[in-house]
Amino acid sequence: MLSADGRSGEQIAAREWAEANGFDVRTVTVDELIDGTATLSSTDVCWWHADEPPAIAADSDLGGILRAFVRSGGGLVLSLAALTAVDALGIDPVAPDAVGPEPDSPETGPLVKAVYDDHPLFAPLADRRPITRGPTDATLARYDSILPERGEVLASTVRIDHDVPDLVTCVGWSLGDGVVLGLGDGLVFEATGGDIEARDRLARSLLTTVGETSVPARPRSGEEIAALRDQFENDDHRPAYHLSTPANWLNDPNGVSQWNGRYHVFYQYNPGGPYHDTIHWGHAVSDDLVHWEDEPVALTPSPDGPDRDGCWSGCAIDDDGTATILYTGGRERKQLPCLATTGDSTLRTWDKDERNPIIEELPTDPDVLSTEHWDGEFRDHCVWREDGTWYQLIGAGMENGGGVVLLYESADLLDWEYCGPILSGDRDSPEETVWECPELLDLGPKQLLHVSNYEDVVYFLGTFDGDRFDPEIRDRLDHGDYYAPQSMRTDDGRLLTWGWLPEARDVSAQWDAGWSGTMSLPRELSLASDGRLRQRPAEELTTLRGANEHREGIELDGGETTTLSTSGRAVELAGRFSLVDADAVEIRVLAAPDDTERTPIRYTKDNEVVVDRTHSSTDSRATSDSQRMRVTPYDEPLDLRVFVDGSVVEVFTNERHCLTSRVYPTDADATTIELRAVGGRVRIPTFDAWELDSIW
Repeated sequence: MLSADGRSGEQIAAREWAEANGFDVRTVTVDELIDGTATLSSTDVCWWHADEPPAIAADSDLGGILRAFVRSGGGLVLSLAALTAVDALGIDPVAPDAVGPEPDSPETGPLVKAVYDDHPLFAPLADRRPITRGPTDATLARYDSILPERGEVLASTVRIDHDVPDLVTCVGWSLGDGVVLGLGDGLVFEATGGDIEARDRLARSLLTTVGETSVPARPRSGEEIAALRDQFENDDHRPAYHLSTPANWLNDPNGVSQWNGRYHVFYQYNPGGPYHDTIHWGHAVSDDLVHWEDEPVALTPSPDGPDRDGCWSGCAIDDDGTATILYTGGRERKQLPCLATTGDSTLRTWDKDERNPIIEELPTDPDVLSTEHWDGEFRDHCVWREDGTWYQLIGAGMENGGGVVLLYESADLLDWEYCGPILSGDRDSPEETVWECPELLDLGPKQLLHVSNYEDVVYFLGTFDGDRFDPEIRDRLDHGDYYAPQSMRTDDGRLLTWGWLPEARDVSAQWDAGWSGTMSLPRELSLASDGRLRQRPAEELTTLRGANEHREGIELDGGETTTLSTSGRAVELAGRFSLVDADAVEIRVLAAPDDTERTPIRYTKDNEVVVDRTHSSTDSRATSDSQRMRVTPYDEPLDLRVFVDGSVVEVFTNERHCLTSRVYPTDADATTIELRAVGGRVRIPTFDAWELDSIW
């Protein structure tokens, strides 16, 4: 064991535990290693267990000694406050940011990542949520608002009554032929409480495993990132043809673009696990808008930069042949615009501008909202060039209430002049405190401005005169689980948009799944002949269609049901429906043989489309509310187009309205598709069902 000059009670208790459990223990001090009076030459594992943060002199060679030991095949374990030394030891430039005692904390332990719960380190544990310690005065070390730059997260934190995924406690580093393992919490020998047997199993495994096996390195290459998908090939809830993260976390689409003929979608990504924290930029590419390949992570927070705590949402532009991205960088209480460029034709590597952040001060007219998290709720970017001048929209909240879209202009993308708000929201509406992810799109005779207000994606159709946006129509882009869309203009002139489809199940379910979030299908936006917005799936998606079940002239009386021969969790359905005298017609998808699980998509005589999730899943962790949208009254029949994909149900009606739901049936046989009339007669002139291929 390694110790400072004086050993604490916790270190003594740890040594006594190790000796009682059959380990051959020798204690050496930091000074003895540095002056050469002690070496690690006959040591398999060096265990530094500290209940106070170690003080390491800047000119000390301790880091070099320990790194050489690990590179030669040794195992180094840094537990409790010793984990804070990773920066000083040269193991990782980012040290834990949540450091201190928690004497009043509930019993806790490591929350093991689903992809690693069978790793030799955790294999002896009974489950991935062992409660291994009680209250303690020892100093604990966890990564909270940041992640290690080089290490792979192996476990976060579980309390006695809930999971805390964003409090990372266990990290592994591969170094030469050896391993460094950090466990900043969950392993205390003086404390009472917790499952002592589970603590002992964890400690024994930690000390025996670290010297005999490797720890996973954080995936870096596109191939390594893509390999994460293999972990979930048997997960029925994983989408097959919606663009999704290989593992861990996905939220907003970013930098969507077509560059040198290839489609690029970047996205908010957390490599630490399936939770929102310490955002990077993930990256996927496609040649046909249908089949996608995983690329290396494109943007990573810089330990000493203005984006240390996250590289948040932004957009991509072409600056006279130079690919450029503007994104929000976050550090401590500040979130400000940053810029990066690349000469890499694959858009894999980016150079952050040394002048970041490129806007350093918040506007004062109006005053930007300050909250407990941020000095100013001021983020997300939409950038375009017109007549040689660059324009930028940034979303914000106003101090006196209401969301707002702010306009800037620049000649060179670096020096920006504030022009003022182009549109602001209702100051009295709690749903519109902040407008995120603003985007202004030119639809020809009209412009579309959309914002995300924490709940919905609200869009306005109207005109933009260069200073202000004059809204004529207000509606929602999607009436379900859909957020923060971003758009691009294709080489052939179409306007395509993607949105983030967040999960509709609780934090623990997402952790156990090992992944969270997916993208919507790419949608083409345009104006219909009546001047209203049209949304339809990108035409390229039809190439995924397999066998077709086509029916004509279906008529059903009230309560009558017909079952399709097509079934599955990756299907496209398209039909034309006339209610005649019925109350509603239902397309039932993901139905179990015993009908305990089912998701009806219901079109009612009240001109509503409802996705009824009441019986979608028997898992109590899944959301069970119904989602609904009004559809513009039409002379029937009404056209419905439905995409079912794992846990995604994406509905298009008359190329006008969209409703996306997330559902999680637990029965592997919940794949049946039925048509049903409710309260009267239904006529279905045409109906088609296709099984769809995977995009990977």
